[in-house]
Parts: sequence; C-alpha cells; structure tokens
Amino acid sequence: MADAVRVDSWLWAVRVYKTRSAATTACRAGHVRVNGDKAKAAQQVKPGDELRVRIAGFDRILVVRQTLTKRVGAPLAAVAAEDRTPEREPVPLVAVRDRGAGRPTKRERRDIERLRGR
Repeated sequence: MADAVRVDSWLWAVRVYKTRSAATTACRAGHVRVNGDKAKAAQQVKPGDELRVRIAGFDRILVVRQTLTKRVGAPLAAVAAEDRTPEREPVPLVAVRDRGAGRPTKRERRDIERLRGR
C-alpha cells in the first residue's frame, strides 16, 4: 500500500465504479470532489481524505481509510472506504403516462389503480 494514490484508481479499487475509465470520466465531468474541491483523475488521495462522488443523481460521501492501487474483494474494499452517506428517503411511486399516449387499456388502468392503492 502506498501513502497516496490516484483518485480514479482508488475509486475503482474500492468498487465505486466498475472500470477505471468510468472513474476517470466521472472525474473529468466534475462528479468527484476531494475535501470539497473538484478533483482531476490524477489527484492524489491519502487516508483521512473525504470524497463526494455523484452517482445516479445522488452524492456518496466516502472517507479514505486505506490506499489501494489494485482492485480487491468486497470485504477488503469495505475496510478501505468508510461510507458516511446519509440515508435516502424512499421515493413514492407515481403513475405517469406520456402525454398523447391515448386512453389506457383495461390492463394499464388496473395497474394504475393498484399502484394508487385502490
């Protein structure tokens, strides 16, 4: 283990992203912040740094506990990163139909009623 590693490599190693290139792309797009500042892919992270990673419209807050350069198994990845992400509120399901889709069929109407709890 090195004392500091690239942020894209670390995000890939702890299984935040499936590929290192996806982690690099996220850094370029500005979805990764290290200690509050936007991070480039080659920026070094060390133990104690806080990362905010935007995935699927939500921020994950991770704290670096260990620096890793190679991808490891899930149990080791959980030790290397402390997840401080607050719990998300469940999003209620809402029946939405496209405008101009026409009248719902009998099956679609039953599905909508079931979703509304009637």
